Amino acid sequence: MPRALASRLYGQWCMFKSDAARKRDGGFMIVIAHSFFLRRDPKQLARCKPYPPLATLLGAALLRREGHDVALFDATFEESVPAFEVMLDRLRPEAVVLLEDNFNFLTKMCTESRRNDALEMVRIAAARGCYVAVNGPDASDSPRLYLDAGADAVLAGEGEFALADFVHACGLGSEALRETAGLILPDVLGGLRRTAPRGQQRDLDNVPLPAWDLVDHEAYRRAWTDAHGYFSWQMAASRGCPYGCNWCAKPTFGRGYTQRSPGNVAEEMQRLKDEVAPDHIWFSDDIFGMTAEWISDFAREVVQRDARIPFMIQSRVNLIDANVAEALAAAGAQEVWLGVESGSQRVLDAMDKGSRVDSARVATRHLKRAGIKACWFLQLGYPPEDWADIVMTRDLVLTESPDDIGVSVAYPLPGTVFYDRVAAQLGKRRNWRDTDELAMLFQGAYDTAFYRMVRDALHADVVAGSCDEALWDQLARLSLEHRSQSPVRLAIVS
Repeated sequence: MPRALASRLYGQWCMFKSDAARKRDGGFMIVIAHSFFLRRDPKQLARCKPYPPLATLLGAALLRREGHDVALFDATFEESVPAFEVMLDRLRPEAVVLLEDNFNFLTKMCTESRRNDALEMVRIAAARGCYVAVNGPDASDSPRLYLDAGADAVLAGEGEFALADFVHACGLGSEALRETAGLILPDVLGGLRRTAPRGQQRDLDNVPLPAWDLVDHEAYRRAWTDAHGYFSWQMAASRGCPYGCNWCAKPTFGRGYTQRSPGNVAEEMQRLKDEVAPDHIWFSDDIFGMTAEWISDFAREVVQRDARIPFMIQSRVNLIDANVAEALAAAGAQEVWLGVESGSQRVLDAMDKGSRVDSARVATRHLKRAGIKACWFLQLGYPPEDWADIVMTRDLVLTESPDDIGVSVAYPLPGTVFYDRVAAQLGKRRNWRDTDELAMLFQGAYDTAFYRMVRDALHADVVAGSCDEALWDQLARLSLEHRSQSPVRLAIVS
């Protein structure tokens, strides 16, 4: 097709959609959605710890503040994509926004099933003539996939803050979209056009509270209480992480770190007690609090407002001292997850982790003394990890006895130094099918089956509180059989 004709047809299509969008008086009717269907992930379904999509609800609140009529498609408890189609046919929205929950670590992984569902949702919305925007780590990493499926734009970074501008531009035509900051657009020649970058949102206290009323609270309450006997809810006190672990992707928040004020966070907790009444809160920040001063102020604000709700956070081993642990306990912390990753210092150095093995010991002991559960994230398979390094991780677990562990294998995420290092080893598959697959996507020291056995052995030791020496002797023998032929070797810079 000649370029001039392609450009003219594209412009006519944008004007047609703009005319349709102006049919309603006042704001648009917008369906905001996410693509995490709990039933499509066997591990998460069995675990049964679903959280309402925080970023999605924040996006809805921001759109409402601009006067738009917003409906939520919460995929969490739906059977499959056809339920989304039913909603669109009932509401006939002018715009559809697929805004993934960027606060939930599961979103970063973007399993194959989740991506396929997201692309199908885009196709369904585009086929109905809706303006379609998408935001999430996978869309930022692979915008072409989503644009080819029918999306008008990928919202880069913190996409919820570009929503109002995107919707406004929808009513003005294609040129207005090109002038809207923070978008990735298709061009008529099949390439990508990136508009001017959007600055990071700094004044987080000015962001409205999430649109909790759009969520079926009772569905989440039933799922949690039936499975665990209590009801947990999600919050975030900050965005981003300033540390440089070279396997950690930061497609949404970058390497910056922005915080809400302690009083603003405590106020949301107070509102949650009144309006949702959860028994527990998961703060899904990459790093909660960051400084001892902020955490101390937060504890004081929570107590003064009578806003105390038991909560769980994520932090780093180098940030937990005795004073921090005591302030967290005063605020209501029950559980702290630490990114310990490995008991081998050479593996931590290869990761650019910026922490010491001994710091994991110290942080864990401070938390336990304060009456807080100390839980660890562990990562297997990161080069140059070998059998001796795995044994060091096992021994660290045995000597410090974390209350719980989460074990994964090194997962190459686009945009990371680690991904670039192993790119030559990657095949066509770049994503897990579901979150329990634990598949080695590159040529590590051992194969997938071996790392699954190590994971299971580590979990068994934590539950038993002791080492199953016979099992580990068997793993030592099996390590020879399951060794990869050409494992990746990374240079370590000390």
